[in-house]
Amino acid sequence: MIAASARLWQEAPLAGRTSGGRLTLREGPIFLVLDLAGAADQVAAAERAACRAFTGLLSSLSQELPALRTPAGPGAPPLTGAVARAMAGAVAPFAPAFITPMAAVAGAVADHVLSAIRAESTLTRAAVNNGGDIALHLGGEARYAIGIHDGRPEGGIVGTVGLAAGDGIGGIATSGWRGRSHSLGIADAVTVLARTAAGADAAATMIANAVDLPGTSGVTRAPARSLSPDSDLGDRLVTVDVAPLAPRDRAQALDSGLALAESCRHRGLIAAAFLCLQGEVRATGGSDRLFDDREGTP
Repeated sequence: MIAASARLWQEAPLAGRTSGGRLTLREGPIFLVLDLAGAADQVAAAERAACRAFTGLLSSLSQELPALRTPAGPGAPPLTGAVARAMAGAVAPFAPAFITPMAAVAGAVADHVLSAIRAESTLTRAAVNNGGDIALHLGGEARYAIGIHDGRPEGGIVGTVGLAAGDGIGGIATSGWRGRSHSLGIADAVTVLARTAAGADAAATMIANAVDLPGTSGVTRAPARSLSPDSDLGDRLVTVDVAPLAPRDRAQALDSGLALAESCRHRGLIAAAFLCLQGEVRATGGSDRLFDDREGTP
């Protein structure tokens, strides 16, 4: 999810380069970093395609913003733009639980740009990183490694996941109360692997919401609107602080989130999920992928 003022939604796009030479695209709250590998002419074609796909995208989404902030389910207004429709499709499997298409905006934008890249070029690797939510394409023998961070400022990488072209993973997303978007739960971080970035984004949001201890005195919450006036969460209480929890409480919260994650995996919505809370980690569908970061060995 993102919450943005009207002014931010009108800022002009800006293309640039990282210190390593990767193309960046920025407009308002969207900041993409492209990791492209292949022949030089194909990388150049991919960058041109990405710029075309990105131009006007934020303006298009802003025109449908009221509908995008409406909860999914019966009675939700129709959406017309390709990215807006992808957002709605990604969150639909979670209705009637509360979720709006905004839960999938970062992933859907990354998917859209990646789709344009793949249509105009042939690359061995293409990753579109939208603030940590990644749309990924791997070809041939290409591999891609992602670090699973536990989400805490004093924490770090708890493991590394290696992906290959045949794994069917096209999206990686992370959500949690410490992230750039508000969360109804108390997970420090939930990282999800799925077929698309939009699908991973929506699932990570919902699983992070499910890692929770309703009514506990150790969790501080505030109305989302009081923190971000434009939030699609309205007056729902979002987490702003979590005190150190007893082991039993951590286990209870993680068990709640893991139950939803396993349900999502059995429904085919995700391939794997990694749930982190105050230094503890649970995983579903990903134990065989996870390499211990502390020794760098399986």
